[in-house]
Formats: sequence, structure tokens, C-alpha cells
Amino acid sequence: MDTNIQKYIAFIETVDLGSFTKAADKLNYSQSGISRMINDLEKEWNVSLIERNNSGLTLTSDGKFLYSYIKNLDNSYLKLASAVDNLNGLQSGTIRIGTFSSVATHWLPKIITAFKNDYPKIDFELLLGDYHEIENWISTGRVDLGFVKSPTLDKFDTIEIESDPLMAILPQNHPTKHLEIFPIEDFDNSNFILLDKNGNSDISNFLSKNKIHQNINFITWDDYAIMSMVENNLGISILPKLILQRNPYNILVKPLSIPFDRKIILAMKNKQTLSLASKKFLNYLTYRSKKEDL
Repeated sequence: MDTNIQKYIAFIETVDLGSFTKAADKLNYSQSGISRMINDLEKEWNVSLIERNNSGLTLTSDGKFLYSYIKNLDNSYLKLASAVDNLNGLQSGTIRIGTFSSVATHWLPKIITAFKNDYPKIDFELLLGDYHEIENWISTGRVDLGFVKSPTLDKFDTIEIESDPLMAILPQNHPTKHLEIFPIEDFDNSNFILLDKNGNSDISNFLSKNKIHQNINFITWDDYAIMSMVENNLGISILPKLILQRNPYNILVKPLSIPFDRKIILAMKNKQTLSLASKKFLNYLTYRSKKEDL
């Protein structure tokens, strides 16, 4: 979507909904992102459009004067976008996505909801798997888009979506509970629960690189099973921060003394040959990845 048009839409939605927060939720932006777009409009036109105060927001006299013009522009743009989409057949179809649990749980639902509001007849098929399975699905054409980790296969077109830090996962009574940062040397010879499926774990490689002996008690690809086992004092572990959002377990989560991230990549066989629906959804995903509260 054109960024100037997006500023107008942000202004209209904020006024109509009476709230930066509600406009941000509807348009899938952060609240600060909505505010920034309206500020950009005010600077561009050298006018004040909205008065912000403790009781909410109100239109200034200039804002009231310009509102109908901006509203008409917004409506005209939506009609134009709808007409173009109809010409290109974006009113039906299925987008197939390969993903792992943390992305499926914490990113995709909100993005799919926003997309379905604009394109209600587009359906989605989500396949949950590990990185190796998702790469295979992309290669064979089973999915249009897939979330994987870097590095990935050279033959794919890729977009880096996010850098996701790995965190220490500990029982609440762990001896290091008073520390803000977990010393990775404390993993040495501890009972460790490893997140892995195909025997090529980045976590295991990270610990080995830092000369940490791994006393691995359990290996599983189920993040939530690991959290449950840690809660029940069966060991300690390392998990990506993304999956730990809104976790229901009584566990401690601490940054590692040596930072360790996974790069989340969106991969596809060939960006140019994607369906129109997949290309449009790709735009939603990349806009989302640029939000400061991702």
C-alpha cells in the first residue's frame, strides 16, 4: 500500500474510532506508528489535525475542514484497490504456509485476521513442521511460503523477518533465580532438555562452541512440553523468546550471558511466480515485520 495513502487511512480510522489504539489494532500497526503517520501529515501540510488530551482526541478546526476531503480520498482509493483486485482475480484462492509453532501462535493469527478483513474469500492452509520439513514443502511446492531459520537453501528467495533471542528456561526454585542474566557456564553438566528433531540443533552447537558439556535428559520438538518439564524440575533448557510470550507455566525466563539469536526467514521457491494472493499476503507480512512491537 502506498505510504501516503496509508497516512490518510490512519487519520480517518483514528478519527472514526476515536482512538489511536483502536486504529492501530484495526490497521495492524503499533500505536506509535499510527501517531507518527498523523504527525507526518501535520508536518507535511503545516497544520494541526488532531488535539490530543487526557480525555481523548478531538479534531481541530483545520482537521474538521479537511476530514471530508481525506475521507473521500480514502473511499476512492479503496474502490480503486477493489477494482484492481477484481481484475486480477484476488477474490478467491488459498495461501499455503509452512510454519513452526511460535510463529503460528504469536504472529500469524493477527496478520491473517487483518488480511481476511480485506480479502474474506481468500483461504489459508497452515502446515506445522520443523525447519527441515518446511524447506522440503517449499522445494516440492506443497506450500507457497515457509518460515525457516537462517541459513537456508540457496535456491530459495528469502526475506529476513525477525531476529529472535534465545533465553534460559529454569524452574522457579533454581539457584540462579536472583540473577538477571543466566551464566551459560551453569548449563555445564546440568540436566538439560534439548529442543531438537533432526539431530542438528543450533542450541547444542552453541553450547558445544562455548565448551559447555551437555547432559541431555530429554530431546523434543515440542516447546510447550519443554516448559512443562522445566516447571516440574526435570531439567533446564533454552527456548526462543517468541514462544515464551504469554506462556502459562511457572518458570523463570532469563537472557543468556552470551547472546544467541535465531534469524527467522520467510522463504519461497520464486517470489516472481507467487500467486497474486500470496504476493499480497507477503506485503502484509513484511509490513508487520517492520513494526516496532513485533
